[in-house]
Amino acid sequence: MKKQLLIAFRLFLVLTILTGIIYPLSVTFLSQRCFPAKANGSLVMKNGRISGSELIGQQFSGSGYFWPRPSATGYNTLPSSGSNLGPTSVQLRGLEEKHRSEFISRNMLNSNTQVPVEMLFASGSGLDPHISLQAAILQINRVAEARGFDSAKKLKLQSLVFKFSEKPQYSFFGEERVNVFMLNLELDNLK
Repeated sequence: MKKQLLIAFRLFLVLTILTGIIYPLSVTFLSQRCFPAKANGSLVMKNGRISGSELIGQQFSGSGYFWPRPSATGYNTLPSSGSNLGPTSVQLRGLEEKHRSEFISRNMLNSNTQVPVEMLFASGSGLDPHISLQAAILQINRVAEARGFDSAKKLKLQSLVFKFSEKPQYSFFGEERVNVFMLNLELDNLK
């Protein structure tokens, strides 16, 4: 019995050192050497200050900005999660209808416009920074009007949306998407 406890204790120490110290330090070292920006959260600097992260959605509610998808956590990173409302939930249906009518009315769209699903529902984390290219295109008129853009600037805005569109991952996972945070940061520089 004593011999087995000694073996178990030694194994416990070896695994603790290996998986609790050596492995985390080596992964941290490699990631800092190979991918320092990503390892540090893909932080975006603007005017010498951290504006946010490319990987975390942020709330933009003004008419002069592109809107991200709704967040179940109010874009708070600490309780990151979805709403946990299921397809039979009356509350979820109410939220969907609210988001649909608000998106259509604020973007001055036809009432039978097919609203992209990401503009109706929060993501699993509640912090997804991407929307589909279609969702961004549907917002161009609202953003242009709110900023007082003439037709030439509206064309520049449209080009900006396409500039920030990302292809599906590995060319076939997902769909073409736009990082709303990065697009809105660049939108303020549009001349």
